[in-house]
Amino acid sequence: MQFVDETSITVEAGRGGNGCLSFRREKYVPKGGPDGGDGGHGGNVYLIGDESLNTLIDFKFQRFYKAQSGQQGQGRQMSGKAGDDLHVKVPVGTTVIDEDTLEVIADVTAEGQVVLVAQGGRRGLGNIHFKSSTNRSPRRTTPGTDGERRKLRLEMKVMADVGLLGLPNAGKSTLIRAVSAAKPKVANYPFTTLVPNLGVVKLGTHEHFVMADVPGLIEGASDGAGLGLRFLKHLTRTRLLLHVVDAAPFDESDPVAAVEAIARELSQFSPTLAELPRWLVINKLDLLPAEDREARVGDIVSRLDWQGPVFRISAISSEGTDELVQSAHRWLTEQRQLENDDEEAAEREREMRRRMEAESVERVEAHQTRLRVKRGEVVEEFDDDDDDDHDVEVEYTR
Repeated sequence: MQFVDETSITVEAGRGGNGCLSFRREKYVPKGGPDGGDGGHGGNVYLIGDESLNTLIDFKFQRFYKAQSGQQGQGRQMSGKAGDDLHVKVPVGTTVIDEDTLEVIADVTAEGQVVLVAQGGRRGLGNIHFKSSTNRSPRRTTPGTDGERRKLRLEMKVMADVGLLGLPNAGKSTLIRAVSAAKPKVANYPFTTLVPNLGVVKLGTHEHFVMADVPGLIEGASDGAGLGLRFLKHLTRTRLLLHVVDAAPFDESDPVAAVEAIARELSQFSPTLAELPRWLVINKLDLLPAEDREARVGDIVSRLDWQGPVFRISAISSEGTDELVQSAHRWLTEQRQLENDDEEAAEREREMRRRMEAESVERVEAHQTRLRVKRGEVVEEFDDDDDDDHDVEVEYTR
């Protein structure tokens, strides 16, 4: 099964039924007057959030969705039946964008959330509506109107509180396995993770948060290198970023350079995303002699001039992970409480989310520009993301 998180579809609401031209004809009532009924309204198209879905793969094969049209009116003042509405299920975390106007129609962020994306056509009126004292046999009716037709771009972003980022093979998948029930593939080579993984971190009966592990980033990710451009957007819904860095890389590369490279990619992809709180998580300390560990941590922190929280862990042995998840849960709880009590803090959070969505729309516009150029003379310089048909097994755990 493929993991698909972006696609385009066309939705069309049903057409309204035409009004009926009819006159009452009964025995002994030769001039019964008009009795044409109205048509039925066309059906609407709705999107509904469904937590059981975790990919947009179904929309890869069916791109067109149309609601039922309303029936025509009939004689004896009988109205036509309204068209049935069409309800299309989408994963929770889907952003819906009108490709023509680049308007963000909705953000589907809750199970069962219903979003109207195409309005059904209005019904036509039968000739009974046009009778008057001077026109007792009206032959006028009105037709039903067409339903709304829209081309939509669906972008799915995972719904998580905490996001993990870092270079390939930094130990992000090992960390999420250590603190949650998620079981992503783990191996001793880069790019083991090819799709986002979600894990629920439980600290008590009613205390938990969701952690997201996205594929490792490389330099140039914000420009499309590796898997970065495709999955960086999944971090935009998180509230806290954990920057995982390998303290003892097998290729003896510099951990400080690795942190700085990822920070640059975040800023280039989304300046707003780069403003999210980011904690430094120094992993794989078990690979260093005990007497050298603190010196290595101190060297990394001082060279980065890191001002935020720093955590020392060994994900494979779960050393230090309890302190990390408890601190993250405590921070998330305090932030939610602050936003509930302080309207100014809540507005700052909403404004940050609006800025991220605006940046998302800009990326859609840039994507459309690339497609338009591709349809012209310059073909070889552009790559259509919609034709990304990598056969990737989904390892996506909620």
